[in-house]
Amino acid sequence: MRQFIMFGVVGGSGTIVNLAVVYLSKKIAEHGWGILEHDVFSNLFGTQFNIRWYHVFMVIAFLVANTWNYQLNRMWTFRGVPKRSWLRGFLPFLASGLVSLAVSQIVATLLMNPTSPLALPAYLDDSSGLRTRFYWAAAISIVVAMPVNFMINKLWAFRKPKTAAIVDMVEPTPRSEA
Repeated sequence: MRQFIMFGVVGGSGTIVNLAVVYLSKKIAEHGWGILEHDVFSNLFGTQFNIRWYHVFMVIAFLVANTWNYQLNRMWTFRGVPKRSWLRGFLPFLASGLVSLAVSQIVATLLMNPTSPLALPAYLDDSSGLRTRFYWAAAISIVVAMPVNFMINKLWAFRKPKTAAIVDMVEPTPRSEA
């Protein structure tokens, strides 16, 4: 339970980092290139579905926040676990984070799509910061993905390394015959 709370504190700081990057990437794209979060980034394999810019902003924010969280979890939450090299530890953390990213992308898509049964309410009309659907969708999707992320990290990325029993293979000394 203690590790879960520590993981939650780190995750809370990562949520702030994530939302800050979501905000900055949205604002930079909007003011720099006229790109809005609802605009189509790419068609999804020739189907009727599209990858939207909010998906891209969430991936950027995920990568920054994931790196932030890994370093804090490594130094604080799981500090008692024997360490691997930074990169060897980060890759499983990133991989487990990608599962959480998939969960958060699905949740955000369901919240952002006005035809979805889980669509955010109409009063979130993007007229101001607190009424921006994308910000709410990003925050809610992080909260939904957090327990998934914790379990995967606890069981895989920060698990204790397997130890092998070392058997001493020393030949017995011959008995002296007297």
